[in-house]
Amino acid sequence: MEPLILTAAITGAETTRADQPNLPITPEEQAKEAKACFEAGARVIHLHIREDDGSPSQRLERFQEAISAIRKAVPEIIIQISTGGAVGEAFEKRLAPLALKPEMGTLNAGTLNFGNDVFINHPADIIRLAEAFKEYGVVPEVEVYESGMIDSVARLIKKGIITHSPLHVQFVLGVPGGMSGKPKNLMYMIDHLHEEIPTATWAVAGIGKWHLPTSLIALVTGGHIRCGFEDNIFYHKGVIADSNAQLVARLARIAEEIGRPLATPEQARQIFALHK
Repeated sequence: MEPLILTAAITGAETTRADQPNLPITPEEQAKEAKACFEAGARVIHLHIREDDGSPSQRLERFQEAISAIRKAVPEIIIQISTGGAVGEAFEKRLAPLALKPEMGTLNAGTLNFGNDVFINHPADIIRLAEAFKEYGVVPEVEVYESGMIDSVARLIKKGIITHSPLHVQFVLGVPGGMSGKPKNLMYMIDHLHEEIPTATWAVAGIGKWHLPTSLIALVTGGHIRCGFEDNIFYHKGVIADSNAQLVARLARIAEEIGRPLATPEQARQIFALHK
C-alpha cells in the first residue's frame, strides 16, 4: 500500500469566521496554518484565497501573496491552487491563477447542484481548463462529485485532452446536492475508477459528517485523504476544531496506529508524478 498523502484544505471559499472562528484568511495566517499542518503530517495545501474582509477571491496578486508566504514558511509542502473559486465565480477568473505555475491545481470534472446554488462546469470550459493545465505545466487533481464524472474524465483521456499520468482523482462526497459519503458510495466510486482509469491514484474529501467515515475507508484501502475547514469545521459532533492541524494530526495518528506510513514530501511528489 502506498504511503498516505494528507491534503489540508485550510480555508475554502464558503466557510466563514462566523462558522469557524479559527479560519485562516490572510496570507500570513494561511502560511502559519500551512506550517502547522505540515508538521502534523500534511504534504499538500489546497489553497483558496480570501480578501482581508473574508470574501472569496481569485485575484492573482492575492494568490501570489499567499503562495509566497506559504513557500517561505514551509518550502517542502506542495501547493495546490483551486480553480473552482467560489460557486458562481466567472470562469476566466477561475482559470487565471494557473499562470502562477503552482505544482498542482484542481480541475473540476462536471456541474452539480451545490446547496442552494449550481456549481457550473460547462464541458467546453473543462476542456479549456485542461488545456491551460498543460500550457502552464501544472499537474491537475481532478475533482469528481459523482460516478458519471469518472466516465467524462475517461473520455477526455482517450481524446488526449487530459494527458498527465498517473492521473490523481479526488472524490468529493457529501456536498448537499451531490453524492453522499456513505461507504457503499465510496466503494463503488473506487471500483468504477479502477475500471475506467486503472492507473489513477485517488483521494477522498468527505464533507461534514462524512469526513471521518470516508477517511477511514481511504486509510485501509490505499487511498489518500483531504481534510480541513473547507470540508469540515468540527473535531467531534458539535465541537469546533481548534485548527486545521488538529484534523490533520488525528488522521496521522490513526494511520500510524494501523501501520500505514505518511508520505514524505519527496514520496508525495513521486506519487503525483510532479517531476515529469
